[in-house]
Amino acid sequence: MLQNKIYQNYFKEIYKNFFVVLFSFSIIAWVVKAVNYLDLIVENGYSIFTYLSYSFLGLTSIITKFIPLSFLIVIVHFISKQIEEKEFTILWSAGVKKITLVNLFLLISIAALLFYLIFSLFITPYSLNKSRNLLSKKSTVSIMPTIKKNQFSDNFKGLTIIVDDKIKNEIKNIFIFDESENFKHLNSNKKKKELINIISENGIIEENQMILINGQIISSNFDNLENRVVKFNQMNIDLSNLENTVIKKPKIQETSTFDLLKCFNKDFSKNVFCSKKDVGELVPTLNRRITLPFYIPIISLICCFLFLQSSNRKIYNNFIIFILSFIILLFAELIIRYTGLNKNLNYLFIIVPLALVPILYIILNFKFKSEVLLK
Repeated sequence: MLQNKIYQNYFKEIYKNFFVVLFSFSIIAWVVKAVNYLDLIVENGYSIFTYLSYSFLGLTSIITKFIPLSFLIVIVHFISKQIEEKEFTILWSAGVKKITLVNLFLLISIAALLFYLIFSLFITPYSLNKSRNLLSKKSTVSIMPTIKKNQFSDNFKGLTIIVDDKIKNEIKNIFIFDESENFKHLNSNKKKKELINIISENGIIEENQMILINGQIISSNFDNLENRVVKFNQMNIDLSNLENTVIKKPKIQETSTFDLLKCFNKDFSKNVFCSKKDVGELVPTLNRRITLPFYIPIISLICCFLFLQSSNRKIYNNFIIFILSFIILLFAELIIRYTGLNKNLNYLFIIVPLALVPILYIILNFKFKSEVLLK
């Protein structure tokens, strides 16, 4: 009964520290990444709300990446602390077998594995997909933040704008060049594609409307060099159909795991990521979501070598155990990138956790029994 309470306390303490370390790392990385996302406002015209929502939804992918490292740090620190404070020695003196503690830490690692799988398989792809959908809403885009005084603005497809001055929503001496028929309704010839140049003395931008005053429209087509000029005193231009250069379609990392798994069925023609040219990215993505979490029990078992007697401490000290575990994680991160290019590497990546976990467990059990025999 007492042992169960001790094990529960171990479980609680490890996971309390695990979440503290995990979210500390994640928040730091998220803040750095959020600064890079400021271009969504400055360069692409999205609202502050869209920027904050996009940044927040991206937090789940950062959390997922830091789970293995956070678990490693917490496990090494916890075991080292308990050994220094002689708490494990008390348990072993009371008749608790070391392999029992190994089973406990293996169980703790399985809980971390499940937590990792929930994030990697479901939460992260879903939130990243939602964040990408946010960027596809035209109603959240404004052209005003992208316009800068005496600088060319070409953040919208086929559209270039330059102004001499900008005060709040008022602009002066405007030049607009449209080569993608964003303002097709201004064409003099509706049947042919034309290049449109708009020059205006003053203008006001309100939401999705640009009001230009005292200017002219110069249009020309590719068939001849003849220009047609139309002067105006005031003209309203609808900006709601403009599209920025941000990618709107979900990337493979932002696609549902179930949709990616359909690529291995016969009927996968509807999935854009199932073509042969995308296999090099599809396989690593699925391995990162499904296989990589199974490397966590390996870390836990390697850390359990710290349970060996102090006579072996030169071989199994904290630093060496941490470095060895870190190398395992580094190996997984490096090899996972090439699993879609080489089948042998893919098989190796999948087999390693399946083989190492029982091997490490058997080695630990053997060494613990050897210690008992030596006594």
